[in-house]
Amino acid sequence: METSRIAKIIIAVTTISAAIMELIDTSIVNVALNQMAGNLGASIEDISWVITSYAIANVIIIPMTGFLSQYFGRKNYYMASIIIFTVASVFCGTSTSLWELVFWRFVQGLGGGGLLSTSQTILFDAFPVKQRGIAGALFGMGIVLGPTLEPTVGGFIIDSYSWPLIFNINVPFGIVASILSFNFIHNEKETLKKPSIDWYGVLLLVIGIGSLQYVLERGEIEDWFSSEYIRWLTFTAVTGIIGFIWWELSQKNPIVNLHILKDINLSITTLLTFVTGFALFTSVFVFPLLLQRVLGYTAFETGITLLPSSLLSLLIMPFVGRSLQSGTSPKIFISMGFIVLMAFGFLMSKADINVSSRFFFLPLILRGAGLSLLMVPLTILAVQGLSKIDMPQGIAINNMMRQLGGSFGIAIINNYIAQRYVVHRSQMVSHIYYGSQQLAERSSLIIQGLKSKLPDTANFQQQFTHIMDLTVMKQCYLLTYLDAFLFSALCILFVFPLLFLTRKKKMSAEAIKEANEASH
Repeated sequence: METSRIAKIIIAVTTISAAIMELIDTSIVNVALNQMAGNLGASIEDISWVITSYAIANVIIIPMTGFLSQYFGRKNYYMASIIIFTVASVFCGTSTSLWELVFWRFVQGLGGGGLLSTSQTILFDAFPVKQRGIAGALFGMGIVLGPTLEPTVGGFIIDSYSWPLIFNINVPFGIVASILSFNFIHNEKETLKKPSIDWYGVLLLVIGIGSLQYVLERGEIEDWFSSEYIRWLTFTAVTGIIGFIWWELSQKNPIVNLHILKDINLSITTLLTFVTGFALFTSVFVFPLLLQRVLGYTAFETGITLLPSSLLSLLIMPFVGRSLQSGTSPKIFISMGFIVLMAFGFLMSKADINVSSRFFFLPLILRGAGLSLLMVPLTILAVQGLSKIDMPQGIAINNMMRQLGGSFGIAIINNYIAQRYVVHRSQMVSHIYYGSQQLAERSSLIIQGLKSKLPDTANFQQQFTHIMDLTVMKQCYLLTYLDAFLFSALCILFVFPLLFLTRKKKMSAEAIKEANEASH
């Protein structure tokens, strides 16, 4: 019997909520690091392990979700992921030491990584092929909303409550999602024989991808390749990934079926998805830094500023889904999405120190529109032509590339910001010298202001020097962040032409039949 309309709605709400919950938890702790460090008696450098452990677990488990769903059954694996994520959230919120919290964040990442790709596959299978564009639109809204809502939710919790609530808030959602999954998500047909577990593939994946994610997460803190530890882990990541690819291509039942990357659309789309992840995560990373470090916004005010683009996504994605459903080529929307995202980067690079929040309205609207035009069509283009049995693997690989794109993006942008800051500071300081008429006038005005506020015993020249240093630093960071937005736009421009190498494909009659059966 065909899945009822009410069941489809419940499945959509459950899977999208689980995906949003996982994506928010990926980075929501960023706004709580200072409070956590003080509460747990840890340094800022050590507390960053709370982010690193989750990211490593996440990126390891995501490419394995296709195999694990097949081995345990998709419903069983999905429910187990929700339960692991929820239980780990409880223990994260009750942790009393740094390393206890780091351990449970790793466990939470294992559960969360299973939610993302499995949620998408379950949602796709709940809808017949002709409605898959709508399903993709619904899920894409969650992909965009998760990272965008994080500053608002995190800022509100930290400003009004304390950091354990960041984790405890997941518990009621996890319980409800578990109950709804048990009652409304159908079991797949049992296979006669479970595939054997590719233990060597698992080991090489953990070593290669885990080491890579560690390097990306900790490279900036460890001063990149000046650290022997980072050099060895980079070598381990390269050899592990090469070994993983070689091993998986030679196996009959690999943990990750890399053979499906022979599909030209999937292979190109994974690269485009990587760049989309780069743009999504770097914009969410750089924009709050600009507002909070340079313009003086709070975390909550930053989140509120991002909300209009999120609301626009809610309006655009269903339209995109219906258009795809009626036969519009995904390449049209992907082209529009990349062009609009580049426009966002170019407009943001024109900001100055005196801009008001109204300046950001148009660029953020463009960002929301661009991501809305990309998320659904990229997923549809990735799985176009894949059979039902290959679809979970294709979705998992695509999602892993989005996560890696975000990790690479933040690592690259962090390094880029550090270098550009030095360049801008050097250029700016070279124009400040004693004897300059402009400096003398500025000094006179500032010292007069200080004399009206400070006692006569104050060292006014020292105070002036400090104020000038802060002014230079703020201006240099502004120029650096504007460069970062422009850099992100240029990265999109560089890979954009790859889109035109993809081919128009239709799903085979057998694949359509299998997909229709999956929605029963």
